[in-house]
Amino acid sequence: MAALRVSSALACSSSSSFHSYPSFFTKFQSSPIWSFSISVTPLCSRRAKRMAHSIARDTLGLTHTNQSDAPKISFAAKEIDLVEWKGDILAVGATEKDLARDGNSKFQNPLLQKLDSKLSGLLSEASLEEDFSGKFGQSTILRLPGLGSKRIALVGLGSSTSSTAAYRSLGEAAAAAAKSAQASNIAIALASTDGLSAESKLSSASAITTGAVLGTFEDNRFKSESKKPTLKSLDILGLGTGPEIEKKIKYAADVCAGVILGRELVNAPANVLTPAVLAEEAKKIASTYSDVFSANILDVEQCKELKMGSYLAVAAASANPAHFIHLSYKPSSGEIKKKIALVGKGLTFDSGGYNIKTGPGCSIELMKFDMGGAAAVLGAAKALGQIKPAGVEVHFIVAACENMISGTGMRPGDIITASNGKTIEVNNTDAEGRLTLADALVYACNQGVEKIVDLATLTGACVVALGPSIAGIFTPSDDLAKEVVAASEVSGEKLWRLPMEDSYWDSMKSGVADMVNTGGRQGGAITAALFLKQFVDEKVQWMHIDLAGPVWSDKKKNATGFGVSTLVEWVLKNSTN
Repeated sequence: MAALRVSSALACSSSSSFHSYPSFFTKFQSSPIWSFSISVTPLCSRRAKRMAHSIARDTLGLTHTNQSDAPKISFAAKEIDLVEWKGDILAVGATEKDLARDGNSKFQNPLLQKLDSKLSGLLSEASLEEDFSGKFGQSTILRLPGLGSKRIALVGLGSSTSSTAAYRSLGEAAAAAAKSAQASNIAIALASTDGLSAESKLSSASAITTGAVLGTFEDNRFKSESKKPTLKSLDILGLGTGPEIEKKIKYAADVCAGVILGRELVNAPANVLTPAVLAEEAKKIASTYSDVFSANILDVEQCKELKMGSYLAVAAASANPAHFIHLSYKPSSGEIKKKIALVGKGLTFDSGGYNIKTGPGCSIELMKFDMGGAAAVLGAAKALGQIKPAGVEVHFIVAACENMISGTGMRPGDIITASNGKTIEVNNTDAEGRLTLADALVYACNQGVEKIVDLATLTGACVVALGPSIAGIFTPSDDLAKEVVAASEVSGEKLWRLPMEDSYWDSMKSGVADMVNTGGRQGGAITAALFLKQFVDEKVQWMHIDLAGPVWSDKKKNATGFGVSTLVEWVLKNSTN
């Protein structure tokens, strides 16, 4: 990444094995109350030995992971009276409007009134003392006698029009409450479903499920001690039952599987997740979903044959050789209507090269997450392998390598040649991601695709412009922008379209080559996108997503899995499902 932070990884190995990524297993039972189970298997589980692959040498630092059992959550959609529900925690999502009170400081909302009456007025009294007003992010857990549940949790949803983010936060808050109380069974309900259409109820249940699954997940692979999650079952009350909600929650589980894989890839350190290991994980996806996936991993010699000089120049300094990853998804039956590609930046570690990252704020210690784009692409591949959309062929492409320093490495001032014949004067070895993407984009275009979305932790400039929660998007195509933004609105991930100002290209001109790889400090995210544009066929619709900000949570000191959900939604919008 140019300036600032970026990177990601995968993990697990005490000496010579690397274990499997999370998998979800769902079981549906036909009964008046619909339910199913989700199993989240850590990358390093006891059964992972039979799925492991060998690493030629011991992991640097002799790093190994916990051998933990997979937590399981059984979901059930029910239509029952909340006061009759029995379990550890009843979590109620309430908007600010739901918390309106009468002159006696009592709830006006019918459901809260009913709960309060059953609790002899203690709920309204206690929530008032806790200053709970229903604002987004607020939550309070009360232990009050009188209900079937041992505790009741109130979770704020914000304004009266609740969003995907609000319902997802409700699921996350309920999962957090379960962790804190060591609860094994919880229920989630909304204080009011007035104004929610049937489709909105289904979407709400899906978002709640997503929040609960991701809120339960903890990446403890590299901790010497860790607590096992206690949550075993979660009931979603009052949002419907039957096949439609089954489909929505199953879909949420599939996407969560991809998000968790993305998180674990980014969290894993570079001494464990090398380009070779990342390639093995891609091959594992292909073997797991062999009915729809195939894998082609190109080694250095094969990349030389394709004249990938830009990519190979970045990889030249590392003792860990480059691996070019190409996963292909094709439905097992039916006509292919669309061909699209997802391209992810795959720097498993970025030292900056000879322009080494130094000084405060360089975030070199976080440069494992410079493969956050690759993590999103492979996470989406895993999810799509479970969903199996029809009518769309998808190519998942990652030019995996490390950007290191050695006598064989790329130097400032070198001129390199990309696979489309264009020459690049390297004026900054720390602007390496775009050099790997150049050859990856040329390769993607050669697959005969109509649309390409690339994702990369590309520039610190984008983080400065949009902050830590929003990814910048760049595309010459208004139609593609509308498609991807619509997908992000469903997923709840935040995107913001930035301009591709052609006049800024002047700063990218070289006196001795076709271009340089960096411009000035001003508009750095824009000039990076303009650079990538040079390697995309004009007939192909293309979008670049710079996710350098939202790939990582400084607050949680953990990866977010950003991008997976939006990519899956976008692929489905291009399918015939």
